[in-house]
Order: sequence, then structure tokens, then C-alpha cells
Amino acid sequence: MTDVVELPKTPSFRLDGKRALVTGAGRGIGVAAAAALAEAGAHVMLVSRTADEIENVGLTLSARGWKSSAHALDVRDVDAVRGFIAKEEPFDILVNNAGTNRPAPFTEVKVEDFDFVFSLNVRAAYFVAQAVARRLVDAKRPGSIINMSSQMGHVGGPTRTVYCASKHAMEGFTKAMAIDLAPHKIRVNTIAPTFIETPMTRPFFENKAFREDTLKRIKLGRLGQLDDLTGAIVYLASDASALMTGTSMVIDGGWTAE
Repeated sequence: MTDVVELPKTPSFRLDGKRALVTGAGRGIGVAAAAALAEAGAHVMLVSRTADEIENVGLTLSARGWKSSAHALDVRDVDAVRGFIAKEEPFDILVNNAGTNRPAPFTEVKVEDFDFVFSLNVRAAYFVAQAVARRLVDAKRPGSIINMSSQMGHVGGPTRTVYCASKHAMEGFTKAMAIDLAPHKIRVNTIAPTFIETPMTRPFFENKAFREDTLKRIKLGRLGQLDDLTGAIVYLASDASALMTGTSMVIDGGWTAE
């Protein structure tokens, strides 16, 4: 008689009963994140400064039979963010996606552009995560915070000193947040994509030299697409990544391999 082999259980990627907050949810990566989480069963709260955009996204999700709601909010307003999150039921999942970039050669960077990028990519992201974490800690609930970083949080790039500085900062505070929040069973990770083709980035690639240089650096030889990120978002949000915290999922087609 042969012994029965005990097989490990594959964790679920489903998010039924979970509440998710997605910032910058009106376009690009934010829309993709919201759709992926909603399809996996989460109730998704869409946040953006532009009410029309998130309302349209919400209607599209609802048409699929998925659960969502929308709230117009400038995440740079820390008091408004704290007030909004304090009134809501705790969010089990945060996709901290709102961000921006103002490329310029280092010697030409303006103080106002530096401050603008850091106000959103660092300050706003930091305090959105803090507000979500506080509600989870008070409710004694576990959670997953996903900070949307960039491959530029791991390397440097021309005309991107400010953006690189902001994303390196995000990678740093993600690791420290993960340490502080681990006793509360709240995980914190980043996703660090390469160039993703979206309506916002598409005009950059009309520059033939820039496109050729980018494709040369991406070892798989193509630009990233939104659906290259959605699996990672659901993975980090779900129990499938239960032992993963304080690290980065670099989805860069091999850019940072050398």
C-alpha cells in the first residue's frame, strides 16, 4: 500500500469581501488596477481629482457586474485624505497609484517642479498609506498596501533626477513601513514597472530616438502594457502573497538586469 502524499494547498487569488482603495483611478494604471481588483471580487473605491473620470470608470465596472464607488479627492490634501478615510470602513487593500513626472535635465530642474513631483509621489503617497494603515490597526485587521513605484526607483535615467529621487524615496519608505506594520499583519510592497504604454505615455514614443533607446533597454524588446501589471496587483492584494512584505516586484522586461 502506498502512502498518501499530502499536497500543499494553493492559496486563493480571490478578493471577495475585501475593500480596496485605488488612487489615481481615473486613467492608465489606476483604471487597470481597479478593474483587476473588482474582477477578483473586491469592492473598489475609486479616487481621483477629476470626478468625471472616476465616475465613468465606476459606470464601466458596474456594467460588468463588479462593485465600485467613486470619490473625488486631491490626495495632496492630507487633511482631506484623513477625513475621508476616517469616515470609511477600513480598506483591506490600497493601491497607492497617484503620481506624476516632470522630466528635465538636472541643471534645468525648477524648484516648483521638484516640489510638485515630491508633493504627489512622496508626501501624498506616504500619508495616504498612513491613513489607511491607521484604520486597519485600529480595527485590528490585516491588509495589503501596494505602492506604485517604478524601475526608476532602482536605477537612474537621463532627465529624471527628480522622478528617480521620488521613486527611490518610495522604495525606502515601503521597506520601513513594512517593518513597522508587520506586527499588525499589514503587508507593504511596491510594483516597479518599466515604461507602460498608456494614453499619457504614448506621445513620448512618437520620438523615434527615445522609442528605440527604450526598446533597446527593455530586454524583452517591447513596451509594457497595462495587463502586464494586473496579475501582480491581484497577487500582492491577495493571500497568494501572504509572506511577501517590504520588497519590490520589478516588472521591467529586463531593464534593470544589467
